[in-house]
Amino acid sequence: MIFIISVALSNASSCENRGGQAPGQKTTENNINENTMSGKIKIKVNSHAFTATLPDNNSTKAFIKMLPMTPQQDTASLFPKGEKLGNKYFTGTAFLKPLLAKDKNNEFALGSVTFEPRARTIWHTHPKGQVLIVTEGEGFYQEKGKPAQALIKGDVVNVPENTEHWHGASVKSTFVHIAITNYKGDQNVVWLKPVTDEEYNEVNKK
Repeated sequence: MIFIISVALSNASSCENRGGQAPGQKTTENNINENTMSGKIKIKVNSHAFTATLPDNNSTKAFIKMLPMTPQQDTASLFPKGEKLGNKYFTGTAFLKPLLAKDKNNEFALGSVTFEPRARTIWHTHPKGQVLIVTEGEGFYQEKGKPAQALIKGDVVNVPENTEHWHGASVKSTFVHIAITNYKGDQNVVWLKPVTDEEYNEVNKK
């Protein structure tokens, strides 16, 4: 999707920060001053920005008219990052936002985990299994002795009970998932040893 982030007009006051309009507001050609003879338009496509210089008023209006008349996309994360996790059970920088604790009705804990690039869990198991739902970014899930599984937004992983595994971000992307972790009695995880740099780098080569 294309977003206009500013319009600098040569003979009129600048229409700045049009990319910051309220959700649902549409960009239209009505923002172009009819007396403007030329315009410089900055546009952004995803994370890439560039500038187009247009020679006259009609060209400027025609360019704006070609852009999608759709509301701006909400790029905010589904949940806040939460608190930073220590490095006892995680390598790199990771955050946890608890969403639901175990109670008399639910024999599981629910939380959103954010991994910055290169961050990952250490090897671990779950006595009653776990479900991961990817909500943002790119990462990996790997069971001991098996090839790693690349993950993107919308992927779901059903982690078997007592299966040694790790999960985390790729080298180039933040990675966020919801973790639904079942309890067996009062225990829901057994932490083991760190994923070595060699193990992690090998996964990212593929």
